[in-house]
Amino acid sequence: MVRWGTGVPGWVLLVVLGGSLAEDPCLIISEVNADNPKLDTTEFVELYHTGGQRAPLDGYTLVFYNGNGNVAYKVLDLKGHATDERGFFMVGSVDLRPKPSILLPPNTVQNGPDAIALYRSGAARYAERMNATAVGLVDAVVYMTRWTGGAQVLAEVLTPGQRPFVEDEAGHEGDESLERCLLSGHDWTFQLAPPSPGQRNRCTPPPPAQPLISELRLGGGGQAHGWVELTGVQGAGPLVLAVLDRAGVATVSVDVDNAGDDAMVTVEIEKSFMTGDEAGAVVLYGGRAADLLVGSSLNHSQPIDAFVFTGRGGELIDDVMETLVPGIPPYRLSPIRCGVGAPAPGTRKGVLLGCPPMTHGLPNNCPWPRTCPQSPGPPGSTDAPPHLPPWGRGDFVINELNADSPGAAEDGEYVELWHPSGRRVALAGLWLLLFSAHDNRPYREISLSGHFTTARGYFLLGSDRLVPAPSLRLPPNTIQNGPDAVALYRSPDGPPSSLQAGVPTAGLLDAVVYRLRGSDKAARTLSDALTPGQLPLLEDATALPGDEGLSRCGGLHPADLSAFAVAPPTPLRENACPLPPPPPEGVVINEVSVARWTNQSRPWGSFVELVGPPRTPLKGLVLLALGEEDRGAAILALPLTGSTDSGGFYLVGNVTGADQSFPEGTTVPSRGGVALCHDVFSVCRAVATRGLANVSVIRDSVVFSHHQALLLSLGAGTGEQVLPAPRSVQAGPVSLSRCTCCQPRSPTSWTSSAPTPRTTNLCPSSAFSSSIDLCLGPLASDWQDHSANCSDLLLQGSRVAEVAGYLEQSCRCGISALYLQGFKLWCVSSWLRVKGSMMALSDHQKTLILQTSSSHLPPPHGEGSCSGPNADPHTGTESALRLQVGLALGLVGLLGLAAALFAYLYKKRRPLNYHSMELSENRDGLSEL
Repeated sequence: MVRWGTGVPGWVLLVVLGGSLAEDPCLIISEVNADNPKLDTTEFVELYHTGGQRAPLDGYTLVFYNGNGNVAYKVLDLKGHATDERGFFMVGSVDLRPKPSILLPPNTVQNGPDAIALYRSGAARYAERMNATAVGLVDAVVYMTRWTGGAQVLAEVLTPGQRPFVEDEAGHEGDESLERCLLSGHDWTFQLAPPSPGQRNRCTPPPPAQPLISELRLGGGGQAHGWVELTGVQGAGPLVLAVLDRAGVATVSVDVDNAGDDAMVTVEIEKSFMTGDEAGAVVLYGGRAADLLVGSSLNHSQPIDAFVFTGRGGELIDDVMETLVPGIPPYRLSPIRCGVGAPAPGTRKGVLLGCPPMTHGLPNNCPWPRTCPQSPGPPGSTDAPPHLPPWGRGDFVINELNADSPGAAEDGEYVELWHPSGRRVALAGLWLLLFSAHDNRPYREISLSGHFTTARGYFLLGSDRLVPAPSLRLPPNTIQNGPDAVALYRSPDGPPSSLQAGVPTAGLLDAVVYRLRGSDKAARTLSDALTPGQLPLLEDATALPGDEGLSRCGGLHPADLSAFAVAPPTPLRENACPLPPPPPEGVVINEVSVARWTNQSRPWGSFVELVGPPRTPLKGLVLLALGEEDRGAAILALPLTGSTDSGGFYLVGNVTGADQSFPEGTTVPSRGGVALCHDVFSVCRAVATRGLANVSVIRDSVVFSHHQALLLSLGAGTGEQVLPAPRSVQAGPVSLSRCTCCQPRSPTSWTSSAPTPRTTNLCPSSAFSSSIDLCLGPLASDWQDHSANCSDLLLQGSRVAEVAGYLEQSCRCGISALYLQGFKLWCVSSWLRVKGSMMALSDHQKTLILQTSSSHLPPPHGEGSCSGPNADPHTGTESALRLQVGLALGLVGLLGLAAALFAYLYKKRRPLNYHSMELSENRDGLSEL
């Protein structure tokens, strides 16, 4: 740390980075406690008005739903009630403290699978025994217990796109509840926490995916000092914090010490760098202070994070603004205001609010946000809320087209759209145009504003007799058979044809040009404008018995006709695509590199490398990349084309020489996972968009996240993951590399290293080995159950990975189970002895490993628990098998000895048969024997 000055500031500014807060207040379900210990006498539902003040509840209705039958079991009209002066309103058991405004008998709120919904509409609309509805919905929570599951129907109706939350009675000692928390932007969720009725929820924000400036104290008056608090710096590599003046000249440059295990790092400042009349910036870069000396000019590379401010006078030079926070105005600070903002990744944009209390060294105590978890319509509206997705995952595509249905009535025609978020989304500003190839003009323009997709992202428009019923109905025989086209536009200013002459292309999202047999050249003008370089599709009426349609089966690229295949109609369901060829044998994920995995500031591309037998066709494989759902990372579902090269490699990404590029707007997230899926594209797409656990279609996967739902979705059978360690590489980008061949879904096969696209991976080598002799205490809570003898734990193969994880927590230099192969593990009392020769990637990593091992050296003989005799030795992951084989052989030997002894005694006690006994003068009888 660097400390500047000790004087008392004339005035102080505190800046805290938190949530984006400027919105109209609303009423939300803030906390639910449905399952109390024993008799359920302290159940409650807490409502909160985000204005933080007294608010009348006239027009609101609270409805409790039973997941068994999906009907209401209790309805409460809130007319005549109001929140308290802090915005809280309680409904709960008579024994609850503080006393609820509406009292309920004990055990009223059911434990789950159930739901609680808040409506704003006429109270007469809702009654007990009614089916679940989204009409007039303001907010809802669907929940269950660890043992029940279910509630899927309630979730589809009330919270589409979200899984039910679990009120886990084992989550906290004593009681627990579900508390509403805002992660970022509009991303609301419920978290398990100790109950806090009538109090502000204790929300713990998730750790940032990259280093962030989380809190600043900026002093002025010539005697001030300040500090900058950073989060998310562990494992981020070398960092430098700089203070720039209005011209972009560095006035402070200091290395950030992030070698410890602290969740926060504070850089203290002993000198005033902001007086209130000046402008400047606090900037976080990757690298060293030696690379950014005091007095040096602006570094034009993009920073990791930046906070730009202006005072009462002076402005930053435009070049400084455009480099640090392009397109974002600076924070305007004054002695009586504080800046509070929620920077979206790469934006660092916030708003101004009153000062929250300083939380130096503690998580930020930001004001309660004023955003709302849902966007309800006006009171009495018959429309369900739009449930806009909290992050972008591409735009709408045409998913299925059936223009030629059997019979003269043509009453089975339809167009199906799909949103890649797989959630309920508003279609505001969208237009669907039906073109005729006879005059290349639209014969029908349909505005989709005011409509929404289903909870799974589908939207259906078609004939009014179609089953299932379309959301937008057309007269029979509306969609022409071809040669024609269907095109989807985003055009909020009006019909696309009125804004552009000819075949409009501005705002085009997707298009399908199709034909009849023998008319492939009749739609040339439409093809050239909407799907250039491609022949129209043929909806072949003879291809399948009964009806058929054109289904998207090969990717989400817009205006890509090769992605469609003739298949049976499946409106509002997964497309029934033709089965892919058998999966290629021996193809696995070999290396993953993400742009953010680097310990320096220079950019680096992201890629996924596959390896398999040379010249192996990859048709039928889909590459999936999923981010942690609560971090909002983009997804990727990419059908693979082509074959592995002569060396067996296949490269996908935005790097030079890639065999396939990532689609625009998608990449591999820094926290998530990558998988190879083998099935029809729609099935693999469902795994990516909805997190469906379908292990049978996952050929290989690697997960670099602790997110358990992600581990389940990608079929990580061991439930383990491998995380990148930037410190393992001395400088530059980092990748995850496979170092044992070729067991799929095996986290023990991976390690961190420098990227090696199309070449042999960098793996631990004996050339950089070092002798390790460690003494480890308990590694987990269940260790205490075996404190008398830890040998039982060694019989579990996962313990080797746990030892590696224990060492990696101290080292953060890339140690995995891969590094402990051949190690000897044995127990002395309740301590674990680890001894062997540990390989490394380089001298740099070897040094880091030795530094870590020195803190766990065994004590000299007689001074500690590890000094006893070496008992029960085990070697690496083979120890359990060797011990079992040894025990089996020993048991067989004992049984054999017992059988021989029994035979001898039996014969000795049995009387001799004198009729058959031969006498010999050389024998004296049995006694001599």
